[in-house]
Amino acid sequence: MKLKSILGFVLMGALVFSCGNEKSKENKEELKVKDTAFNYNVDQFADIKVLRYQIPGWENLTLKEQKLVYYLTQAGLSGRDIIWDQNYKHNLKIRKALESIYTNYTGDKTTENWNAFEVYLKRVWFSNGIHHHYSKDKIKPGFSSDYLKQLLAETHTVLEDEAFEIIFNDVDAKKVNQAKGVDNVALSAVNFYGDGVTNKDVETFYASKKSPDPSKPLSFGLNSQLVKENGVLKERIYKSGGLYGSAIDEIIKWLELAKGVSENEGQANALGLLISYYKTGDLQTWDDYNVAWTAATDGNIDYINSFIEVYNDPLGYRGSYETIVQIKDFDMSNKMEVLSENAQWFEDNSPLMEVHKKKNVVGVSYKTVNVAGEAGDASPSTPIGVNLPNANWIRAEVGSKSVSLGNIVDASNNAGNSDRLKEFVNDEEELELEETYSKLANKLHTALHEVVGHASGQLNPGVGETKETLKNYASTLEEGRADLVALYYLYDSKIQELGLTDDWEKTGKAAYNDYIRNGLLMQLIRLNLGDDVEEAHMRNRQWISAWVFEKGKDDNVIEKIIRNGKTYYNINDYVKLRELFGELLRETQRIKSEGDFKAAEALVEGYGVKVDQKIHAEVLDRNKQFKSAPYTGYVNPVLVAKTNEAGEIVEVDVKQPQTFVEQMLDYSKKYNFLPEVN
Repeated sequence: MKLKSILGFVLMGALVFSCGNEKSKENKEELKVKDTAFNYNVDQFADIKVLRYQIPGWENLTLKEQKLVYYLTQAGLSGRDIIWDQNYKHNLKIRKALESIYTNYTGDKTTENWNAFEVYLKRVWFSNGIHHHYSKDKIKPGFSSDYLKQLLAETHTVLEDEAFEIIFNDVDAKKVNQAKGVDNVALSAVNFYGDGVTNKDVETFYASKKSPDPSKPLSFGLNSQLVKENGVLKERIYKSGGLYGSAIDEIIKWLELAKGVSENEGQANALGLLISYYKTGDLQTWDDYNVAWTAATDGNIDYINSFIEVYNDPLGYRGSYETIVQIKDFDMSNKMEVLSENAQWFEDNSPLMEVHKKKNVVGVSYKTVNVAGEAGDASPSTPIGVNLPNANWIRAEVGSKSVSLGNIVDASNNAGNSDRLKEFVNDEEELELEETYSKLANKLHTALHEVVGHASGQLNPGVGETKETLKNYASTLEEGRADLVALYYLYDSKIQELGLTDDWEKTGKAAYNDYIRNGLLMQLIRLNLGDDVEEAHMRNRQWISAWVFEKGKDDNVIEKIIRNGKTYYNINDYVKLRELFGELLRETQRIKSEGDFKAAEALVEGYGVKVDQKIHAEVLDRNKQFKSAPYTGYVNPVLVAKTNEAGEIVEVDVKQPQTFVEQMLDYSKKYNFLPEVN
């Protein structure tokens, strides 16, 4: 599971617990000097800011390690077009047409129409399709259909019928529809299901699937598209020779090269199983791979690769293609290893019911890593914290890997600042806590969320996987549960005892201030006035914040303050607020452990979906004065392999792309391995 990037808010002072890295105080000045000449900023358009990031320590890797990183990165990029087709059936056609126009148009490029076209193309690139990467709403072009027809004609580009009309009409308006009381599958544009497939079809189809070992349920549906052929439901498997086969064959080619330069036997075995999985599409092989990958903790290089997170499936079955290639940050990983070593203490001392606590928390590894390359659903909008594998039984029996993407956070922290924070904090005391302790609090929240949160708790015997029991609420409940674990322990002297902060109370207060301010106010910047909250992480931040606000009213735990027509929230009792977080954590774990769908629905719909329209309008109005975009993404460094006369790699250089446009066009040219899929 991953914490989706909300790095635009790092610079606002709002909560970004998905970004958990901060240089120690003694290294802070050195970092500033070292990075002065590096230009992190690449582009800004619409609601998006694009940055660069560096790869610290690249020069310290051996040539063999650099080759491993290079091969893994090439494998990831080779599957780039898969996420485009997964996101929407017409995305590839539309992208190719828009890129043809962009590269071939020789007309007037100073007009408002051309500027609107260019912004639209950049937004589509950033979102890997025509639906917004975060809101999931279809992106509206700022130009007319007649202008697009003109551009198509003048560049001799073809985009016909439905693929053309879909840009301008209201069809397939939402990529992922999580609304209550509707057919979520039928009303979601995501290309995981064929025409005519409904919620009931999906539930019935997978209810008939039985795992050979019920205690180790297979991830049915993870790597397939479910379609109807002559009224009969059928899976189209993502594999060599199957759906997306031409791109997968290219992925396999590079993974085999990576296996040849693997750092150790465990890493080689895991890569071999991943290759076998891509060749066969067999879900038992997928589980075997995840067990081997989780156990392979030695070495400096690691990776995430395949169809993994299920956030884009309204019912939580199908995995989106993503890859992240990682180099271990030894200093920060050693500092945070203490959380892994004390995972059992956190479990034993949590407010969960005893029956829901794990008696033996195993194999939780936590590392801060430096990203060397990303693709698919992880790029350009990146997660900041990742905890995998997702299968509950593997987490319980084998463990999991948690990582924080350190150099991504460094890039955001060095890219500039914003005055938004001063607009939304209640007083100087809150501002001082934020400026002094927020970065540390964010780092600790990420670590606690990933290492302790996702590893915590267990299902009751006989209860199915959460995607089956909690359905469309499964993702937001799980992310909220992990957030609550982190929040509960952030205001605990244990984190100071472990040497993770010099003042646990101030660190905890900064974390609580951030969370409530973001959950009740600042994240509303991301929504259009009148919209419900639909993204899983935004929902969990709101239902947690709104629930504790309501439950603490009698004791005035969180006070709503109106001053000069502006709304602020002030925490009056941090101890009581921690108790409320613990109470909600206990209930959230009960919901998951028992598979209580009605309680999940009541919690999310009652607190996490609807927005106070008066406050929303106020927040949007207060935000108008700020120019910094609320969403941040990244271009990847370009790894350039130099070879000798025999074709052997003798050096791998790191280059930085000059523009966002340059990288997107280069990717489309070099990694165009997926024919248009119908």
